[in-house]
Amino acid sequence: MPAAAAAGLVRSGRPAVSDGVQSGDVSATSAVVWARADRPARMFVEVSPTESFRRVRRVTGSVLGHGSDLTGKTVLRGLPAGQDVFYRVVLSDPDDDTRAGEPVVGRFRTAPAGVADIRFLWSADLGGQGWGIDPSRGGYRIFESMRRLAPDFFLCSGDLIYADGVIPAEKPLADGTVWRNIITPEKSKVAETLAEYRGNYRYNLLDENFRRFNAEVPQINSWDDHEVTNNWYPGEILDDSRYTEKRVDVLAARARQAFHEYLPTSIRSDDEGRIYRVQRYGDLLDVFVIDMRSYKDPNTTGLETASDGGVFGRRQLEWLKQQLRASQATWKVLAADLPISLVVPDGAAIEAIAQGEPGKPLGRELEIADLLSYAKRHRITGIVWVTGDVHYTAAHRYHPARARFTDFDPFWEFVSGPLNAAVGVAPEPNRIDATFGPEVVYSQAAPTADVGNPAFGYQFFGEVAIDRDTRAMTVRLRDIDGSILYTVELPPSD
Repeated sequence: MPAAAAAGLVRSGRPAVSDGVQSGDVSATSAVVWARADRPARMFVEVSPTESFRRVRRVTGSVLGHGSDLTGKTVLRGLPAGQDVFYRVVLSDPDDDTRAGEPVVGRFRTAPAGVADIRFLWSADLGGQGWGIDPSRGGYRIFESMRRLAPDFFLCSGDLIYADGVIPAEKPLADGTVWRNIITPEKSKVAETLAEYRGNYRYNLLDENFRRFNAEVPQINSWDDHEVTNNWYPGEILDDSRYTEKRVDVLAARARQAFHEYLPTSIRSDDEGRIYRVQRYGDLLDVFVIDMRSYKDPNTTGLETASDGGVFGRRQLEWLKQQLRASQATWKVLAADLPISLVVPDGAAIEAIAQGEPGKPLGRELEIADLLSYAKRHRITGIVWVTGDVHYTAAHRYHPARARFTDFDPFWEFVSGPLNAAVGVAPEPNRIDATFGPEVVYSQAAPTADVGNPAFGYQFFGEVAIDRDTRAMTVRLRDIDGSILYTVELPPSD
């Protein structure tokens, strides 16, 4: 064996970061850093205020073992507010800290403690409908467009994986060319086992754009249906021949474990692995991450006259009301994974909130009406909804003057996505329910179904910028290249 090859084998005996690094759930004083090892390893995170790492604080993390699929997180505390933080993850042999692999570097900016400019991006829906990673076409290139904007954080509104979606080797295109996917065993069938759910997250991490983005932009992650299976709700029994495990509750438990293992979510002590939470960004912004899946009632026609659970569930709805009322932030962004007034069918049933009846609130609309009237009654201002799910981008203005239900203050809802998936067809991919008086101020989808995919560029993300001096919020809807499609400035409510 040549000496160079032998030296390479010696080096390979040290643990290595296998899938890049990520940070998330950043506050003014703390952050979560994530990594995955190529073998069992002890995780260390070295933190510095400068890119040169001249001054370093070393934080010891946990052992990354097979029980978590070699993933792990380290919580960094005592960070300075509103500052750039540089970090590098070092993995060592669990029994010998001197046997360490090469460091992998990342960065993030902590939340401000007071008033500061804030800019974040949001989107949803990655790797859907068989549109996976085609390296010859730039892979998940929307992440490079987002990285260049250098936002304070990225809010994922869900469907970061398509656990129920198979990635084929090829997909023919309307122009006669072929989209050629990277394929893996876990993406060659629907996910049922914990290993298969984990493999769906590892698939996305094969993309260079995605890994580079993760290293530079901290995340706030929610989930939607495709992290488990299409249009799921608790207690559902699947009627789908692709699945041998028909109990959605079993699938959801495995999916939830993989979600927390593979994303830089806050480490929580409760047994539920709770997803709903609030992330605070100084005096100007609170982000309320809503879980519209874990407590959802069954999909029906949506015409019930009394609420039997809705999309929040009693406990989460009460939490949301209390947190909104306690918030002192100028802007309160509700990070939802389902739109309010877009009709999303599930066969003969309704998958989202609106059911297409433009009269008084029915079904899940009753829960939304309760929340909106509570906000009005307690004079909670600055509420803006952002969401994904429907695979196009839009701006909706809600006003009681147009509504059947009128006990609420006007507000905006912005929709964006997909990141890399099939796209709805213009002019209106989803019907609008008029119960809460929505106006479609802007909408952009694909002109025809045959070009409604990432090969032809119809992919979208949104940007929110809050000015420290005026406290105004500017929302921009952007395409796959970062080009601005629509802009609106919202004045603060005093």
